[in-house]
Amino acid sequence: MPETGFLSRSSITLNYEVKGMKKLYVGNMGFETTESDLRTLFQPLGQVENINVITDRETGRARGFAFVEMTDDAEAGKAIEALNGKEVAGRALTVNEARPKTRSSFGGDRGDRGQRW
Repeated sequence: MPETGFLSRSSITLNYEVKGMKKLYVGNMGFETTESDLRTLFQPLGQVENINVITDRETGRARGFAFVEMTDDAEAGKAIEALNGKEVAGRALTVNEARPKTRSSFGGDRGDRGQRW
């Protein structure tokens, strides 16, 4: 197979792990919280690589959670310790290591219902 110059999914995962980058989940945010607000919170605790504030597709309004990628595991750990439970705009933030996204199906799992007679 010829090389196309694109990274495969496995090489992205490998690079992500080699760099030691840590993705953090930030929840219970006020809907008005911006990327800039999060950068201001996290930057003093370590180098921030990326911030993704999750928004509603239809309204564009923040959904109250975000993901922050930090370049160093130890700094990410310090950020979790310092910011989890910290009150920001009247709300106690939830900050922890992000879990991998699980594949879900629309309509839920039907399971084994046996025959339908």
